[in-house]
Amino acid sequence: MLHIENNDVRKLLYQGCFGLEKESLRITPEGFLSHTPHPFPDDPHIVRDFCENQTEINTSVHHSAEGVVRELSERTEQIQKTLAELPEAELLWPFSNPPYIRSEEDIPIAQFKGAESGNTAYRNYLSDRYGRYVMTLSGIHFNYSFSEELLRAEFACRYDTDFANFRDQFYLELAEKAARFGWIVTAVTAASPVADRSFLEKGLFGGSFFTGMSSIRCSESGYWNFFVPVFRYSDIASYADGIQAYVDNGYLAAPRELYYPIRLKPAGKNSLSSLKGGGVNHIELRMVDLNPLEPAGINLLDVKFIQLFLIWLAAMPPRPMSEREQVYSVQNFKRAAHYDLRTVSIENLSGQSVSFADEGKNMIEAMQKFYKDAPEEVQQILEFERQKFIVPETRYAWILRKEYADDFVKKGLELAKERQVS
Repeated sequence: MLHIENNDVRKLLYQGCFGLEKESLRITPEGFLSHTPHPFPDDPHIVRDFCENQTEINTSVHHSAEGVVRELSERTEQIQKTLAELPEAELLWPFSNPPYIRSEEDIPIAQFKGAESGNTAYRNYLSDRYGRYVMTLSGIHFNYSFSEELLRAEFACRYDTDFANFRDQFYLELAEKAARFGWIVTAVTAASPVADRSFLEKGLFGGSFFTGMSSIRCSESGYWNFFVPVFRYSDIASYADGIQAYVDNGYLAAPRELYYPIRLKPAGKNSLSSLKGGGVNHIELRMVDLNPLEPAGINLLDVKFIQLFLIWLAAMPPRPMSEREQVYSVQNFKRAAHYDLRTVSIENLSGQSVSFADEGKNMIEAMQKFYKDAPEEVQQILEFERQKFIVPETRYAWILRKEYADDFVKKGLELAKERQVS
């Protein structure tokens, strides 16, 4: 945990590195999925996810929230401009939920060739195991690392290990706390309450439906494995070996199949061997919806809030979770994807059952006390998020349901065309 009473630690508290990954679907002007090849074959920052038409922006590493959102916006505009100039112009779909889907075969699996052909084989496996429909759900992954200077200052407060082990343990404790409390990120960024009929009724399209969720991709219907993983947070080798055990026992085809909201990642190539050998470089939060209210797909205040949230967690004493609590925490992530958080309950640390709306408000008020001496902007960000639990109409999902409930794709196309950069 961070010893913020130490001056050297406190003055470096807000130093860190940001990276964002954003998935979006390329579509036709009529609202169907594009079937053209990926138009950015040589751009390392714009790649493909599951679908051939699912672009993924990987930003550079930035030292500020403003910088990473600016790059995300610029690369989004780059994609839009390229799509507008194609022989048959396409659009970038700004929502997490897909537009019209004719059938399972209408979702084109990304095609890799040569040495990378295994990536297509892996996607075929995912198609057979989970179905292609769920793979069209798009979102944003938030990557963050605390600065080396901050961690060195914190390390100076300790004398019982070397720095590499300290850093790994720091992130392991952070990941465990994020697994317990990270549902709040789902709650404040959920922005996909409405979908087209074709997502629910195969072969039919046109007409909207509302499932009672604020985020389909984070709900029971979204990205989850067929089992609930339990992690070993004692040391990085045990953590990595625990994930590998799910592969060895046939629960996963590969570690990347682990659909969990929190991940610890190494520098460079993302593999368990790199994680064990080189240690943790950053933490990844995978539960942020695309926000169609924002041209970049994410609100800058939400990016800043997630940083504040991680700092707050890092300064919190370690909170080891039992296996039961780990299983329960997954259910909390799914419940936090409900539309009306006043109607679903969570058991808080005191053992009381309270609504997610009340617990979210309580958590942010605890953060407000923690940051009582912080710059005014910090309090403004926290109040912005607190209001989402007090006035549900201020949540993105509520705003979007009101706007897009009648004809999701038709109105969504109007927005996509408005955002198109020619």
